[in-house]
Amino acid sequence: YLNINMMKKIFILLMLIAPMSMFAQQKFGYVNSAEIIQVMPEFDKAQKELKELEKMYTDEFNGMRTELEKKGTEFEKLQKDSVPENILKRRYDELMQMQQRLQEYAQEIQVNLQNAEQEKMIEIQKKLQAALEAVGKEGSYVCVFDVAGGIPFINTTICEDVNTKVRAKLGIAANAVPAAPAK
Repeated sequence: YLNINMMKKIFILLMLIAPMSMFAQQKFGYVNSAEIIQVMPEFDKAQKELKELEKMYTDEFNGMRTELEKKGTEFEKLQKDSVPENILKRRYDELMQMQQRLQEYAQEIQVNLQNAEQEKMIEIQKKLQAALEAVGKEGSYVCVFDVAGGIPFINTTICEDVNTKVRAKLGIAANAVPAAPAK
């Protein structure tokens, strides 16, 4: 026969122990998405495509700059000759307009390259997210933490490293390393 105080203590103890035992049965995982993205074939392909796009823009920009320099040299020659002021002014205005277009194009290049990179990364991240969700569901994980997101501490004794499982889901070898950056 238990008195009321003893029953309260047992009840409180059960209330404290029950959540701990439920917590211990749950599975948690962690992954480093930054490392996985680096070894995805899509990432390597995207980097190559971005390099090609950057080269195309650079070539176009250099062509425009060469044309501006050529016109600048011609303008300097005109100044040495006795050319009427109205022609000099018109040529100077043309040079300034070309300079302005060149500056605008440089800014446009930066925006276009950033947009292209974002578009490519969105597709890569979607594929990674799908693999993470599949691994999470198949492994019955409560959640999978991404250490690339800045989680300061993961207790590896109660969390499972699922990097290998996610890599397998993406068809990437467990020992794959990022490709050397293209030059």
